[in-house]
Parts: sequence; structure tokens; C-alpha cells
Amino acid sequence: MESGGLVIYSGRSESLVGPIIEQFEEETGIDVKVRYGGTAEMAATILEEGERSPADIFYAQDPSGLGAVAVQGLFQTLPNDILETVDPRFRADDGSWVGITGRVRVVVYNTERLSEDDLPTDMWGFTDPQWKGRIGWAPTNGSFQAMVTAMRAIWGEERTREWLEGILANEPTVYENNTSIVAGVGAGEVDVGFVNHYYLYRFLAEQGESFPARNYFLPGGGPGSIVLVSGVGILKNAEHQEAAEQFVRFLLSEEAQSYFAEKTYEYPMNPAVKPYGDLPPLDSLNVPDVDLSNLTDLQGTIELLREVGALP
Repeated sequence: MESGGLVIYSGRSESLVGPIIEQFEEETGIDVKVRYGGTAEMAATILEEGERSPADIFYAQDPSGLGAVAVQGLFQTLPNDILETVDPRFRADDGSWVGITGRVRVVVYNTERLSEDDLPTDMWGFTDPQWKGRIGWAPTNGSFQAMVTAMRAIWGEERTREWLEGILANEPTVYENNTSIVAGVGAGEVDVGFVNHYYLYRFLAEQGESFPARNYFLPGGGPGSIVLVSGVGILKNAEHQEAAEQFVRFLLSEEAQSYFAEKTYEYPMNPAVKPYGDLPPLDSLNVPDVDLSNLTDLQGTIELLREVGALP
């Protein structure tokens, strides 16, 4: 008999997932205990606790945290009905974790200065000198670093270094995060910025359709249009097995997926739920084929960013 409540270690913030966890408790009568923190911090805690971890579920903001736990063999294989809900590109190849929502890397551009026809088809185009002084980026941001980690996995170390040096030669404006990049593009401080797709929708919700920026989904594919998923895995030694499986099924249900689509503007992983507003369907995007579980070498990315001078 399973005792006590379901224990979740969450790298996603309470403001975001708290309401959906409460909904699960109300509908199932299952008591849930949540420990919140950063994804990297929660992954490190699970690795430290190992098989003694009280966590039943790890709910991560990005695939690198899930990959770090998976590579140590601390997840169990999820049931087929859960795995089959999600496109194979957005879950672990070995079935150890599954994506819940998707965040697509895009280029946000100022619509008063540019149209889509003016933009290059892939990330290499932005190394052209015509973009000098016109780019915004946030090298300290976790999603940006995950994209660079994907570049290293897809292109290799040298080509990634070459791309970074090409962007640096164009003297990009450094921003603190995705939000400030979108604000900067809207204000005309820069013409383009590298961000996750959903930040723009927060500005459109607050300022209306007249906000002079839009997203550009790179048609040429490659790591510049990677889908960074938030996702969950069930720990191998989970004490509350049945409740854990029930929770993962709930996260992939139409009810929970609609909440994420409408509240966070992230892409639902359940194909029965449409993405928010005018977002193009995921299967229409040219996203790179990379095993997201392999995006674990964040340290190598930070070292490379330091070497080229993108980070202090």
C-alpha cells in the first residue's frame, strides 16, 4: 500500500504549475507535496540523494536536467500509453522521460524595420556584417545556453565557436533575459533578437497587436529552431508508483495541456490540443533532429561562451 502523498521535485515555478497541481489534488483526492527550485539545482539534489531520494517525480524546465538524471539510470521506463501520447522527438529515446510542453527558439524582429523576407533562413545568416549592431542576445540565459549546447551536439565544437565569433563580430547588444530582448526589439533598440517563442505573446497580451514585434520561425531549421521541452520522469524507486503515473497522465490530458497553451503560450505535447492563437503547428516547423537527452553538457557550453568572450 502506498503511504503518504505524491512527492514532486519541480524545476518549474510554483506560480506556473501550482494551479495545475492543485487541480490534480482536487480531482483525484491524492495529496501532493512539492519541493520547488531551479531545474539544475533539483537535478543535482536527485543525483546526490540517488536511490534514497524521496521524490516520486522530477518535473523539469528543460531537457538537460532530465538528461542528467536519466544518464545515471535513476528514472524508470514510462508506460507505453504515456509515451505514445507524445511525438518521439519530444521524449527520451529510452522512454525515461516525456515532454509536457514545448518552447521553440525563434528570432523576434521589429516589424517597423523588417519583414520576414529580410531575414535569413538560418542562424548562420546573422553572422553577415549587414547585421552589425542590430542583434540582441542573452548569453547568461538558460534557454540560450541550451540552444548553444544543441549547436555543439549538431554542428560540433568548431562550427559552434565559428558561429559565436561571427555573432560577436557583429557587436550584439547584451540583454539580461528573453523578456528584455523582446522589449528591446519592440522599442527599436535592436532589430532582431534570439528568444523563446512565448515571450512575445506576453507583450501582445499586455500591449495589444500594435506592439511592433513578431516571431520568425527559421525555415532552414537547425539548432536555431530547437524545441526545448519541459518534461517529467518517474524515479526508479518511486514509493507512490500508481499516483505518479496518474499525475503524468493528468499533465498530458487535454485539460492540463489547454491550461499550459492558454496560460503560458507554450506548445502542448498532446496533439489533440491546439497551440495558442496564431502559433504554427509544431509539425509544420523545421525542427532539428537531436536526442534532447544528450543536451547535458552545460558546463562545456559555459566554458566555450567564456573562451569566445560572450561571458565574462
